[in-house]
Amino acid sequence: MLKEFKQFALRGNMIDLAVGVIIGGGFNALVNSLVNDIVMPVISLFTGRLDFTNMFIALDGNHYQTLAEAQQHTSTIAWGSFLTGLINFLLTAFVIFLIIRWMNKLRTKNKPAAPAATKICPYCRSAIALEATRCPHCTSQLEA
Repeated sequence: MLKEFKQFALRGNMIDLAVGVIIGGGFNALVNSLVNDIVMPVISLFTGRLDFTNMFIALDGNHYQTLAEAQQHTSTIAWGSFLTGLINFLLTAFVIFLIIRWMNKLRTKNKPAAPAATKICPYCRSAIALEATRCPHCTSQLEA
């Protein structure tokens, strides 16, 4: 059982997954900083400098100055934090989309062209196998 676990843990895919999770954690911190330090202040300019972290509904009906204060006294619905998380998610998904799109473009540019599997018959212009000595469409004898 230990030998099987060692094979599983050291398999190439498992190492790749571990590296992806570590990079994803760093990427998450980067996107959180982007949202909290750059995007949300810009959005706050358009919304009258609203602080989204202190947007909440206190379920006891009372008014509290901050989310932390409200959470000490009652349960809250912190919709401002949810909105920030939603923006984090959308930005993360968009950046990942751009990275994958860029990688796919690189992959197709570096990919060598596949050798031709067919040739064109000089008489009827139909596609035929490279090894053909006679065209199956027009039955013309082909030169080697």
